[in-house]
Amino acid sequence: MRVKVRARIKRPEAEDIPITTETIKLDSFLKLANAVESGGAAKNLIAEEAVKVNSEVCTQRGKKLRPGDRVELEGQVFQVTEAPCI
Repeated sequence: MRVKVRARIKRPEAEDIPITTETIKLDSFLKLANAVESGGAAKNLIAEEAVKVNSEVCTQRGKKLRPGDRVELEGQVFQVTEAPCI
């Protein structure tokens, strides 16, 4: 008798990072999220294929992110969210 086991992969909790614009470039988002110290560091990590956007490796530092996008870097997960209207 075989027993089917369905494993659920638990996605890491994401830190919400609100943006005040419609889109933000990936390298700028990494700085905003304090994931990197500088734009140069962001550029290098993106070029080294260390950054994922929506679970896919992204090598475009100018990639436009919108609310709902998820960014992963070295075990950290960030969720792009819309800043509340004041």
